[in-house]
Amino acid sequence: MIELRPFSSLGGANHGWLDAKHHFSFANYYDPARTSWGNLRVWNDDTIAPQTGFPPHPHRDMEIITYVRDGAITHQDNLGNHGRTVAGDVQVMSAGTGIAHSEYNREDETTRIFQIWIQPTRGGEKPSWGTRPFPKTDRAGQFVVLASGFDGDGDALPIRTDARVVGVTLRAGETAEYTLGSDRRAYLVPAIGAVEIDGVRVNARDGAAIKDAEVVKITAIEDSEIVMVDAA
Repeated sequence: MIELRPFSSLGGANHGWLDAKHHFSFANYYDPARTSWGNLRVWNDDTIAPQTGFPPHPHRDMEIITYVRDGAITHQDNLGNHGRTVAGDVQVMSAGTGIAHSEYNREDETTRIFQIWIQPTRGGEKPSWGTRPFPKTDRAGQFVVLASGFDGDGDALPIRTDARVVGVTLRAGETAEYTLGSDRRAYLVPAIGAVEIDGVRVNARDGAAIKDAEVVKITAIEDSEIVMVDAA
């Protein structure tokens, strides 16, 4: 089963410095049919103006994954962590028992990110933060695990939940498959391009909520960059 969620149907708000689109209920946007997808709770599509950003604010009990699509995001927190994550790379913040952080676009260009929140399945642990590069050439034609709560997922950034965040880049006409399992759910968003899944076209920044699928087979209609969450 695939439920298409066109970009034009997403909730959101334009704050001037921040143009935010929400795949799920968030802040002042509430849709009872879109509150979560398994343990995936938030998928925000944020466009952040140059030299602006989110001032310090707290989080707890959430795994927060930031996928940078354009520009860069600079993180700083009350644990002393500080870092800059650039387009194509990923940062993970495990809020754990509590953390306060800021996120700014310190660049002279617009920054665009996907920010993904997944509910943890392990609680009571200290907060943590990390970032690492994921060259797009390494995921050309094949899925690469960007963040994972499972052992054996190599260099993926660790998260404290029964989920994976994966990415793939496909040229027009190429196909990639991901073994999901009928007991799990996936949520897929093309950052750019357009793909087809079981006859359903998914355009850039649309969401595709997938369940009851042993294997997810994705064919690129255009050159595409895809991010997907495999959730419990």
